[in-house]
Amino acid sequence: MDSQRIKDFFLHDEFARTSGIKLVEVREGYARTQVTIEPRHLNAGGGVQGGLLFTLADLAFAAATNSHGTLTVTTSANITFLRGTSGGTITAEANEIVNHHRLPFVEVRITDEEGNLLALFTSSGYRKAGVQLPF
Repeated sequence: MDSQRIKDFFLHDEFARTSGIKLVEVREGYARTQVTIEPRHLNAGGGVQGGLLFTLADLAFAAATNSHGTLTVTTSANITFLRGTSGGTITAEANEIVNHHRLPFVEVRITDEEGNLLALFTSSGYRKAGVQLPF
């Protein structure tokens, strides 16, 4: 597994990239993403838009599950918002709980700079047999 090649691959995720989300770390079954909050990330109430947190977690999920080199797509995802925030840097850490050859399951913890848990994201995926990634 070449973590730099995985990071380069996910630069093609235009939605996450243009949202300011960065893939900071990736290794087999694990990924960490971050975003620094800007005014464009806030909802009408002044808090971070839930869609940004979902995208931050979804990119971490994608990097963690695809780190094995087989294209993996999301089959279901759930997010529970626990605490709001309106600034700073937010981090999502994805850990592959089940590394099944077809149906992986991942937990992503989304935290603020102080380590406060903002949201919990769980997701399962489907690994596409025969669709190898370029890393």
